[in-house]
Amino acid sequence: MNTYELEAIVEGLGQPRVLIVGDLILDRYVTGDVSRISPEAPIPILAVKQSEERLGGAGNVAANVVAMGAAVDIVGVLGDDGWGRALKQLFEREGIDPSGCVVDAQRPTILKTRMMSGQYQMLRVDQEDARAVGGAALEALLRDLPARVARADAVVLSDYGKGVLAPAVIRCVIAEARKRAIPVLVDPKGEDYARYRGATLVTPNRKEAEQALQRKLRLEDLAQAAEDLMQLSELDAAVITLGPDGIYHKTRGGAAGQVPARARQVFDVTGAGDTVIAQLGFYLAARLPLATAVELANHAAGIVVARLGTHAVTRGELLAELRELHPTVGKVVRGQELEDLLASWRKAGRRIVFTNGCFDVLHVGHVSYLRFAKSQGDVLLVGANDDASVKRLKGEGRPVNPLDDRMSMLAALEMVDAVTSFAEDTPARIVERVSPDVLVKGQDWADKGVVGREWVEAHGGRVVLAPLVPGRSTTSILERARGGQQASC
Repeated sequence: MNTYELEAIVEGLGQPRVLIVGDLILDRYVTGDVSRISPEAPIPILAVKQSEERLGGAGNVAANVVAMGAAVDIVGVLGDDGWGRALKQLFEREGIDPSGCVVDAQRPTILKTRMMSGQYQMLRVDQEDARAVGGAALEALLRDLPARVARADAVVLSDYGKGVLAPAVIRCVIAEARKRAIPVLVDPKGEDYARYRGATLVTPNRKEAEQALQRKLRLEDLAQAAEDLMQLSELDAAVITLGPDGIYHKTRGGAAGQVPARARQVFDVTGAGDTVIAQLGFYLAARLPLATAVELANHAAGIVVARLGTHAVTRGELLAELRELHPTVGKVVRGQELEDLLASWRKAGRRIVFTNGCFDVLHVGHVSYLRFAKSQGDVLLVGANDDASVKRLKGEGRPVNPLDDRMSMLAALEMVDAVTSFAEDTPARIVERVSPDVLVKGQDWADKGVVGREWVEAHGGRVVLAPLVPGRSTTSILERARGGQQASC
């Protein structure tokens, strides 16, 4: 499907309910600087600056589903300890009801601590008890699961091999879901895929599929591999994630396809599998076809791997990603679209440059000016005066080109990342709304005072004056078109 169709689908999705069952993990990131080697052993010394706790494992899957606007139930096991209480607080902060989490005093909450220097992971320390859940905790899970499955539109089994998905739990979930024709998606672990028998689909990566099938897989082997996985677990479909080669999917007796990954710089693959299964669960809960669900999940995974650590992709971020792929129209943003795009840029750590103007008749001076503006940061947002404000500023007969035409022309320029509009005579309000890292205006504003300077500088940004191309202006072009003398810039 083209990106316009995908965008329309994402915008029209409702709020299905997804049940996540699996291993709950607290991810702890300890970050700092390394400047010397320990005198006690040949190891680096990490000077800690900060630490942060995030949802990991099945919790990260739940966070991804919630971020897309779905309702979520989470079922798993926590220890009766501080890390378990921290996990509950994180669930509540994300708007996820933790009432399905069983507390088992006999096992600790799973904690994964990652020691980070910059974007590099130096060490991971795991604290866990990976025995299969049993006793009173297992009985509590089995009592609670049927009711939670019954009210779900889709179920995700997030298996990290830490004991929550005991055979009895898996059988209970799949049996209850089958009664009600509810799809069950499995992010598998280990070699024994037969224990997922009767689920809807599995989503192994290539290495996990090779482990389950006991053979190496080339790209040309994927169709047979998917068939074998479906036969092994009596599935309706199989999805195999391939890293830089995208995602392969196949349904029993139906269509197959491979969605290519979008080329981008990869910072961290942590959580990419969680994103894929969460996205697929959300779309199948909304009753989208598998091929469409895989295509959208592939775009979301691309967003995640371009960031450090686990992150939940929001619906707004996914829409912004899709719009980047149809740049001329997709770069024109209004209302909430602008807020979503700015949030996405900031979350990705991009330096936002903003400039504004009428841009009534584009000329080489504009091109030079906008190219300079883009050089001051990572992304360039251009604000265009609407037609009424251009008329007030420039007089009768202006603008020559209506707002939609002017915005489309700006969006077609390679250095412009997004275009928006504003109705006021000055850009003060739009500058405050954008709060850019860099505000760019032409050198002709040096003596006039740049509107928005105080706001930008008060919020840690800077103002830059761009050089102008002598003799190039919209006014001079219009004068020549009327047969008059060339006006000065």
